[in-house]
Amino acid sequence: MNTFARTVDLLHRAMDASVVRRQVIANNMANADVPNFKRTDVNFESELKRALESEKKRPVLELNRTHDKHIPNFKERDYRDVEIRRVLDYTSTYNNNGNNVDPEKEFMLATQNQMAYMMYARAVDFEFSQINQVLRG
Repeated sequence: MNTFARTVDLLHRAMDASVVRRQVIANNMANADVPNFKRTDVNFESELKRALESEKKRPVLELNRTHDKHIPNFKERDYRDVEIRRVLDYTSTYNNNGNNVDPEKEFMLATQNQMAYMMYARAVDFEFSQINQVLRG
């Protein structure tokens, strides 16, 4: 896969994760007063980072497998297999009623998420503007 296609694909995936995160944050905020409600978070960027790093971390000596049941000493992880996961935070408590939603924190996360989405959109726009410049010139 060429650099342009990979970059646009990564940005597209990040934008998808941002949309899911927006829905999750809205749900958390809507349930901020519900007793025993546990907030949800989105896990995507850290898993994507691990997958991208696995491409670079080939061992110096990779073992040859002579049978399908042998365990490999290295398995590269394709970033395209990373999925957006919703993770329930059941370990913390914010209110005495068992609810763990901090509205101020959720608002801050919503603002960060919106800024990240705008940054991804501008990056996609920049990638396509570079292609347009090449095609014009």
